[in-house]
Amino acid sequence: MPGPLEHLRVLDLSRIMAGPWCCQILADLGAEVIKVERPGLGDDTRSWGPPYLKDSEGRDTRESGYYLSVNRGKQSITLDLATDEGRKTVLALAATCDVVVENFKSGTLDRMGLGYAALLAANPGIILASVTGFGQTGPRAGDAAYDFMIQAMSGLMSVTGPADGETGGGPQKVGVPIVDIMTGMYTAIAVLAAVANREQSGKGDHIDIAMQDVAVGFLANQAMNYLVSGTVPVRRGNRHPNIQPQDVFQVADGHLVLAVGNDGQFRAFAEALGRPQWGDDPRFSRNDARVENLAALHPLICEALSAQPLAHWLQELGHRGVPCGPINTIPMALEDPQIQHRRMVRELPHPLSGSVRHVVSPMNFANSPLALDRSAPLLGEDTEAVLARLAGSA
Repeated sequence: MPGPLEHLRVLDLSRIMAGPWCCQILADLGAEVIKVERPGLGDDTRSWGPPYLKDSEGRDTRESGYYLSVNRGKQSITLDLATDEGRKTVLALAATCDVVVENFKSGTLDRMGLGYAALLAANPGIILASVTGFGQTGPRAGDAAYDFMIQAMSGLMSVTGPADGETGGGPQKVGVPIVDIMTGMYTAIAVLAAVANREQSGKGDHIDIAMQDVAVGFLANQAMNYLVSGTVPVRRGNRHPNIQPQDVFQVADGHLVLAVGNDGQFRAFAEALGRPQWGDDPRFSRNDARVENLAALHPLICEALSAQPLAHWLQELGHRGVPCGPINTIPMALEDPQIQHRRMVRELPHPLSGSVRHVVSPMNFANSPLALDRSAPLLGEDTEAVLARLAGSA
């Protein structure tokens, strides 16, 4: 059965993470994605290693893990966009595509003769998604940006990490490039919305996505907490600002993540700890009281949980429906029986190693399978085939 987006063709002029992540989502959903790279160099992330993929004989290739993580399922062609021939080929390809995704600095494509007006002339229904650090307008529109920088500027790092005064206190970034990833996801959503709108109106669109906008946009409850209260959110380590108890707690042989989400779960939690009276204590019986009286509640929980090992608490809390879990390493997470059952790690074919394991898309459809049949392409692997097809369609 065809994938849900098998009718779409996407020209991927982006590199690094945000734009390529968007295009990888579209490729997983069945779209044909043609990635345009610089001759001899390719996407910057090809060199962002080690680690690098090993070939079938165990030797390092030049395919970095970073690059492989964000370019699954695409075709790769090489074009020099600094030349008239390269730009002419991009316009010819755009004429055969539904969507173009790019993340050059604002104004760069216009100066190259490949901006929205030029693409629209080549293809009146084209959808152009422009991904930048700060957007197409505003005082910083022309500035470059990276995920780490935007995590800091957006306020995300001000609410991530241990509180000031605690061990390791100070701002922290998230352990994956979360702004890039979320920007890619928002871009994919915007592209699909534009495709749906084009089916009704017949018109394409120019999508303007800024990493800084995205990062501020997903501050979610932290931003709204400030907007409704005027109180500046601060770093709380692993403690949730609105729901308690939610934290990391030391047990007899390690650590437990506890995520009590409502008053009923708290009563069950208190019973599991042998402290059923907490459920009737006016300081703790309601969530707002627990948040206000956390200084009193937290040490009581720490004392109770420290008496038994992790396995004991996972069993006792689990069968009472209290959300909790261990802190897994990445190998442990990938080997989790539920993740294995869901087939989140799969072997995909690769021309150098034979195959390579990938963490795949979490989307599942009953009637439209994902297109998970190809790893990330070698640099320029598909240039000859794509350009031959283009010449044949001219």
